Parts: sequence; C-alpha cells; structure tokens
Amino acid sequence: MTLLRTRAAVTPLRCSFDAEILPSVDALIAVERPEEPMHCLRPAAIADAAAGFVAGFPGQTLYAVKCNPEPAVLRAVWDGGVRHFDCASAAEVALVRTMFPEAGIHFMHPVKARGAIRAAWGEHGVRDFVLDSADELAKILAETGVEAGTGAAEGLGLFIRLALPKGTAMHDLSGKFGASPEDAAALLRAARPSAGRLGLCFHVGSQMLDPLAWRQALALAGEVIAAAGVAIEVIDVGGGFPVAYPGIEPPPLGAFFAEIEASFEALALPGAILWAEPGRALVAAGGSVVVQVQARRGQELFVNDGVYGALSDAGAPGFTFPARLIRLDPPPPAAAEQPFVLFGPTCDSADRMAGPFWLPEDVAEGDWIELGQLGAYGACLRTAFNGFDRARLVEVRDRPMLAAPDQPLAQPGLALAA
Repeated sequence: MTLLRTRAAVTPLRCSFDAEILPSVDALIAVERPEEPMHCLRPAAIADAAAGFVAGFPGQTLYAVKCNPEPAVLRAVWDGGVRHFDCASAAEVALVRTMFPEAGIHFMHPVKARGAIRAAWGEHGVRDFVLDSADELAKILAETGVEAGTGAAEGLGLFIRLALPKGTAMHDLSGKFGASPEDAAALLRAARPSAGRLGLCFHVGSQMLDPLAWRQALALAGEVIAAAGVAIEVIDVGGGFPVAYPGIEPPPLGAFFAEIEASFEALALPGAILWAEPGRALVAAGGSVVVQVQARRGQELFVNDGVYGALSDAGAPGFTFPARLIRLDPPPPAAAEQPFVLFGPTCDSADRMAGPFWLPEDVAEGDWIELGQLGAYGACLRTAFNGFDRARLVEVRDRPMLAAPDQPLAQPGLALAA
C-alpha cells in the first residue's frame, strides 16, 4: 500500500517572545542575540501605506496577496482600509476567506486548476476570474456551472488579461501571461454573454518607475475595447507601483494616480470603474530582516540568510536594500563606511548578493545587519535549500528604515504565534 503525504518546504516563521513586545530592533537583538534570521514587521507602517493608497487611488484597491501572505501583514492591510484581495491560488483564497469572511476575493491568475476554480466558486464565494485564452474561458464556465451562450451567470466576473510590450520595469512581466490585442478583443466578445461583470486587465511590470507606462497601457486597452465593440465594467491597471530603495527614489504615488485617472477618463467608458492590485507599494517598508555575520573575507561578508531565503531579490534581480550595522559589544562601529558583497549560508556559489551594501569598514564576525524594505516578497520566497529554513518573526515599533525622520513611530504590536 502506497502512503501519500504532503510536506511543506519551509517551516513556519516562529515567534521570538511570549511576553511584552520590545520597542525596537536594537532592543530585540540585545535580548535575543539571534543566530537565525529575524523578520521584523512594522504593522503600523503597512496600515499607513494601505490607507494612503486607498485614499489616493481613483478606484478600488485589491491587495496582491502573493506579495506577502503573512497573516499579520494581511491584518495590517485590512486595518488600512483594504477590503478586496487579489489571489493567485486556492490556498490564498482560503486564507483570505478564513481571516476576513466579508472580504472581496478576486482570482487573478490567468491559468488555474479546475479544482481551484470549483473551490473558489463553490466553497469561498469567489465570483471574479482572470483569463487570457479561449481554453481558460471554457474551463471557467464549465467549473462554475455556466454553459456558454446561455446568458450571464449571477455575479460571474470575467477579466481578460491583455499582454503588453516589454517595458522598463525592474521586473519585466510581459513574457508569460496576456492575450494579444486582437485575441483580447475576441475574448471580450466571447466572454460578454456569460459575464455579469466584464473587465480588461494588464500589468506594466513590477517596480515600474514611469507613470507614463500606465498612460500607454490604458491607451492600448482603449483600442482593444473599441475593437471588441462590447461594454465593459472594469479596467484593472494591475500592480507595479514602486517604492524607494537605496539609489532609487520614485515619483510620489500621486503622480501615478493622476496619470491613471486622466488616461482612464480620456477613454470615456460609461459606467466603467478602475481597479488596481498593489503589493510592494503597501508592504515593502513594513518589513526588515536581521542577519548575522558569520565570516568576513575582505569586502565579502558571509551571513545567515541569502537568495534561497528572504533575500531573493538581492540575487539575480539585483535589488539593493538599505543596510545598517548592529553591534552590541565594544568597540563601537567605525564611522567610515565601505561597500560590501554578501554571501548567503548555502553551499551554492549563486547565493551571492552583489549590493553594494554600505556598512562600517570594521564590520566583523558576530555583528548583526538589518536589511530594510523587505516586506515585499522577502519571507514568502524562502526555501528549505540546504536546511536553512528556520527564521523568527516579531513585530517592532521602529520607523521603516527609509522613513523620513519626522514620520511618526509605529504603534505597539504583538509578538506573533508560530
């Protein structure tokens, strides 16, 4: 008899404390002296960012759960006023529905398993589904019990993913999903009879610094809608809204919102509304990771987290994160700084983060380094490679590492259960 078992690749992030939350990362390190990576959440910073986006965006805000599905992060996003969630899997759908029974959940992955569609529709009340092919349209109609050509299903939302040309985003997303303009127009016509709500969506790429990218995408969307010759209810402008990193200072979010609103109004679509799917813009500043230096070799530092852990974006994508040294014992760190390369803990030579990461020139084995702007995609990209899958999660009251000096301190949080 064959025994089938499932196994999670990564152990859950573990709580550090059962007692009172410590006010700062430095206080936490002084007590804990961790030899494993420490993930530090700032829920108030996430809630503030979410509230700002909801207030400024001229439409409905859907948080992209894939960016960080940690329950404490989802609660902070909810506290900031987000009531709709962009989910990409049955597991994400179930998580959001369990936490927020009244939330709006939208299944925005263009290719889905049949069982995932059935569970989302029948068990969790999801009514909106994205597609980019005739085969996926047929699959959705079959698994939701809607027969093509028999009229619109009550509440069924069908969203056609439009492919965009390769742009200038730090993470290009043009190569995997999306229908050509001609195919997208045909899919709009095919989906219209079955859709209680019909939409067109796109994604300009992750960490897009140019507001004009949305102008160009919306202009193309308008051409597709005109060619389709059917009414639509929603244009979903996707995510990609940028945040600051060392050496990168994007325009304020208001510049993006203004460009989107003006370009959308120019399309003159009666009754249509805007959606957006931000992820990074809501949560990046709300997370950091504390690593410990295990060895130094010239200007190379070996630390206990890397590209197979929370620092994936610091590998091949080449993101540089704000860094600061934490040293508990004398002597104090040198005032002069120099650039360092980081190596992660695994045996793979690809576990390398070029940075540069600017740190005191006398950084040494045993010191700790806090790396900021890691609330987006850090913890959720962890793997169990080489067995380095243990990490801790705490909430702290510090300002985000790239926050303005006059930004108010976050409110006290609670240590998280494992």
